[in-house]
Amino acid sequence: MNIWIAIAATVLGCYAVKLAGLLVPTGVLERPVVRRLAALLPVALLAALTAQQTFADGHALVLDARAAGLGAAALALVLRAPFLVVVGAAVLVTAGVRAIAG
Repeated sequence: MNIWIAIAATVLGCYAVKLAGLLVPTGVLERPVVRRLAALLPVALLAALTAQQTFADGHALVLDARAAGLGAAALALVLRAPFLVVVGAAVLVTAGVRAIAG
């Protein structure tokens, strides 16, 4: 029963956030600061999520095969590789390091 209370609270919270976004006046959304923040915030959140998933294991910081895969992906991006090549490089390097490490 407690799980359903949590689900209902989550549904109501999501709806409230969506409604609050729809109620923001257009004038506020047209400000340059808001536009710049809206453009940069998703990138920052994705970078933080990537760092957390790559370098964290519970409450500990780790440096393992995931870091090597991230490095390979970064190198592929610097070399302007297509997206599928970036993902493929990250996967292959991560799998290779895990296979070598044991």
